[in-house]
Order: sequence, then structure tokens, then C-alpha cells
Amino acid sequence: MLITISDLEREPLVFDVSLSSGEIDYGEEVKQVGPLGVAGRAELIEEHRGPREVVPDIRLRAKYQGKVEVACARCLDAVEHSLKGDFDLIFRPLGIDQGASERSINTDETEIGYYQKSGLVLEDVLREQVLLSLPARTLCRHDCKGLCPRCGQNLNSDVCTCDAAPVDPRWAALSDLGSRMKS
Repeated sequence: MLITISDLEREPLVFDVSLSSGEIDYGEEVKQVGPLGVAGRAELIEEHRGPREVVPDIRLRAKYQGKVEVACARCLDAVEHSLKGDFDLIFRPLGIDQGASERSINTDETEIGYYQKSGLVLEDVLREQVLLSLPARTLCRHDCKGLCPRCGQNLNSDVCTCDAAPVDPRWAALSDLGSRMKS
């Protein structure tokens, strides 16, 4: 859904849509399961930067809810995450801040993004918000055993029949350290 300045000049845009799986590309790591519902409002905010310069910012406020699957970091099994979140973001035209001297920004300015001349694509904003809401590392369970490094067997479901890896001779001097420390 494209949100354009010309649409917002007439009146704010109120939306309540359901995006089906595949409408948003999250990359190879994340798969949407079922619809992603999003409801919100987009409005035009005119930022006055002097007597003749007016910057057309877009303020986007919305709530989203849905489910995604992410691979377990150890065994690669799919783990389902229920998502529910909201955001309140400001978008400026791309390139409007170029040439500005370096300066520190306040907390409010960290919520500012940029849109292309054609407008703001809602699906791009949602993709970013969904990815930011996911944990950095997903595990199917806290004691996940992962995969065998030799054969790739999921150690949560089956016992691996691989022989123990040969001991690196450089570690041989440390091999009986545990028994010597107990005595």
C-alpha cells in the first residue's frame, strides 16, 4: 500500500488491512504464518524550516498483529512467534537532510525515517517493525541439543551414531586435568 503526499494533503489516511503470507518479504530467516493485521493512521505534518522552506513529513501510527516462524538457532526447527506491536514514526523526504552539518540528535529524532519521492510503502515499514520485534536469537526450547556437527542429525529427536571426534593432539596434555584436580 503506497501512502503518497498528494493523498495526505486532502485528508489523513485511516487504514485497517490484512496482509496475507507472501505479501511482505522478510528474507530467508522469517516466514509469515497466516494474515498480518495492521490498523492505523497516516497524516501529513508540515515542518517549517524557515519562511520559505516547508518539509512534508508523514506521521505513521499503527498497530499490527500476526504470527511468524523463525528457525531455532541450534536445531533449525521452526519456532512460531506471536507478534503484537505498535509504532509511531515520522518519515521525511529522502535527501532533505543532506548537507546538514554533523550534530547530535535527541531521542525523538531516532524515530525518523525517510521516504522516496513516490511515497511511503506500508509493507516496508511493517517488515522493519516485525523484524525489530523478534528476539535476536530464537531457541525451540532452552535445553535444545542442536545438530550433530558431523552428520547433521537433530540431537533432540534421535541419538547420533557418529564416532566421537578424534582428539586434537595439542589438547592431550589437558585431557586428564579434570581427574587430577579432583584428587
